[in-house]
Amino acid sequence: MEKFKTIKAKSLDELKAQEQALNKEAMNLRFQQSQGALKNTARRRQVRREKARVKTAMAQATASKKGDK
Repeated sequence: MEKFKTIKAKSLDELKAQEQALNKEAMNLRFQQSQGALKNTARRRQVRREKARVKTAMAQATASKKGDK
């Protein structure tokens, strides 16, 4: 789990790539849980919250770019 400071420091392309990776991980965790193979159920919550942090950083980055123009 990354702190928001480190997420916020990443570029927009890095944030998009991280969001895609988190989406894949969330999907895999959902499948594992439906099959009863998920050991660490708290990981789903961690991934969901980290996705929210990434989306927030992306929104702030795009908003600041619009403000610069």
